[in-house]
Amino acid sequence: MKKKRPTLQTIADQVGATKMTVSRCLRDPETVSEGLRERILSVAEQVGYIPNRAPDLLSRATSHSIGVLVPSLTNQVFADVIVGIEKRTEPAGYHLMLSHYGYSPAVEERSLASVLSYNVDGVILSDHHHTPRTLRMLETAGIPVVEIMDTHHKPLQQAVGYDNVAAAFDMVSEMIRHGRQQIIYLAVRLDERTLQREQGYRQAMEQHGLTPVTLHSSQRSSYSVGAALLEQILNDYPHTDGIFCTNDDVAVGAYFECQRRGINVPGQMAIAGFHGHDVGQAMTPKLASVITPRQAIGEAAAQALLARIQGEAVADHTVDLGYRIETGATL
Repeated sequence: MKKKRPTLQTIADQVGATKMTVSRCLRDPETVSEGLRERILSVAEQVGYIPNRAPDLLSRATSHSIGVLVPSLTNQVFADVIVGIEKRTEPAGYHLMLSHYGYSPAVEERSLASVLSYNVDGVILSDHHHTPRTLRMLETAGIPVVEIMDTHHKPLQQAVGYDNVAAAFDMVSEMIRHGRQQIIYLAVRLDERTLQREQGYRQAMEQHGLTPVTLHSSQRSSYSVGAALLEQILNDYPHTDGIFCTNDDVAVGAYFECQRRGINVPGQMAIAGFHGHDVGQAMTPKLASVITPRQAIGEAAAQALLARIQGEAVADHTVDLGYRIETGATL
């Protein structure tokens, strides 16, 4: 059963104004006096007010829709996750309301407010860290929430994914077992999962008495970014014998640049990626990568959410679907 959300009347009662004044202020703050405006906006923030774009009748019933927030709609990782979600929601008669937020917590907050305003029955989130207002809105909405792609942290309610720290540790340890001593981590799009992989990389290097070095780029991951970072490695760290990349796009780009420069892979340079995208698994030599179960994560997250929408209790707060280390032929 959904919680009763704070309404315009809730805010009006607390600030001593009419419901119409509150509504006008939230639509166009400049139409009310500064003092009243500050009180209205403050109370709206405190109670976690969510605008309701659905009719009152629907707001008291299920909408048969699920909100799905992803950081990117073009990233193959989340495209695969969405396929998995739809595989479960479509037969169950649920409509997906998709929104992307470009890896920005502030944009995620606005996207969530928009999705919740349509009275969705549950939400799937792709990150663990959220703004305070996002957390208040989720508490106010009182609907099931599943976070995906990360099991390293304690979830808000329930999480489905894998441990990025452990996966990175295992891949870098494998590179070291193959004799690599000077491995650099290429971190692109500095989101939480990229930073978790850096943590696992550092743990593996330090455990073996090796010096970790990370090259950062805030750009969107791409083949060209991987190529540019490889050039930086050759200029600044010429003795590097291994590269661990935060995803396969970067790894493939680094490989192409090695090929262009006549650097033998894996003879002179070992390269490993993350996620096991088709391009890396189809190329020759086959790319070493952490294979992640993206579609299975989408299916499991949707299944867990649908069960809780139907009133079932949380069976497992953390569902870890694991990963597989593919050594390929680039180590």
